Amino acid sequence: MILHKIRPMSTRESCYNARGGRVLMRYLRVAAITILCLFASIRVSVQGFPSEPDMTIDASTRDAVIDGVLKELTDYYVFPDTAARMTQSIWQRRQRREYDAITSGRTLAEVLTAHLRERSGDRHLAVRYSATVLPQFPFPSPPPPPEALEDARRQHYGFAKVDRLAGNIGYLDLRAFAPARLMGDTAAAAMTSLADSAAVILDLRQNGGGGPDGVALIASYLFDHPVRLDDIYDRPSNETRQYWTLESVPGKRLTRKDVYVLTSGRTFSAAEDFTYALKNLKRVTVVGEVTGGGAHLARRRRVNDHFVVIVPVGRPISPVTHTDWEGTGVQPDIKVSAAQALDTAHLKALEKIAPAASGPMKTEVFVEIERLRKELKINTPR
Repeated sequence: MILHKIRPMSTRESCYNARGGRVLMRYLRVAAITILCLFASIRVSVQGFPSEPDMTIDASTRDAVIDGVLKELTDYYVFPDTAARMTQSIWQRRQRREYDAITSGRTLAEVLTAHLRERSGDRHLAVRYSATVLPQFPFPSPPPPPEALEDARRQHYGFAKVDRLAGNIGYLDLRAFAPARLMGDTAAAAMTSLADSAAVILDLRQNGGGGPDGVALIASYLFDHPVRLDDIYDRPSNETRQYWTLESVPGKRLTRKDVYVLTSGRTFSAAEDFTYALKNLKRVTVVGEVTGGGAHLARRRRVNDHFVVIVPVGRPISPVTHTDWEGTGVQPDIKVSAAQALDTAHLKALEKIAPAASGPMKTEVFVEIERLRKELKINTPR
């Protein structure tokens, strides 16, 4: 296995350089991740094509699809031993003739996905059917089309809301970790607007993922020096690359701010990467629900004209825990429902700053503390 260290880069290098380690790191996540994260959810890559008509398949097509899927897993799946177990399980089902009655392309994809996930527990792994002929999926993937870039711009690259809550608590609702080269200016503006807050709440409850350079960019605002976030192992190249925050970023940093990260069961993939890394570095307090549990890095592999398999080919490895969150999710520091996460984090932030509050701000802080305690049905200490 080859180990590489990606040196910390300046923001200009990270956001605009078209060559080198950063690009390879981004490509390790998901084929076409640049497009997928624009739509605020990594889950787009495994959702199939529900609006298209089904297709009748014969026995030879069915067998060819199964053989093709198993070959891709054998050649590329991140854990070869797990790939072998999945292959054995599918062959045993074939021997029991469990697939013989399937004549629907969509049904075959759904059944294979269920059986493979049952054996692996891997939520990134999926087989998908398309009625229209699938394109080739080159690696690295080509740039996103202009309409995707325009849609991402209209959605502010995942920055859904920046606000000031009572008691001067900053709030950012981030729905995607878009590529740093796209969201760099938006991120700088958002972080600068939060810089004068007493504490910051980062809401990832509806963040379904994105790319690693986006994660690095946002994480970089929370440190005043380069920090190793995680390593990424890629099976096809058998290489492990260290993944660091950036040396410099535009705008103001939040290095001296308490940061609370809100999570839900919908928090997934790159959003979990951010949460897991920052929690293990003890830089944030995680409030909410256990996250979705999708750590692996996937690529689309074309099986034939109408079937594609999303194959997890890599995995992040924390330098702190030496593992990841696949199948288990990121455990919150304060476990509450997603619906209560914002009020809970807001209350915790206010209670921490309350002793130092003075003047009109002191009144604002204590009034809001009382309101939140009533909302959360928490008794006020006597």
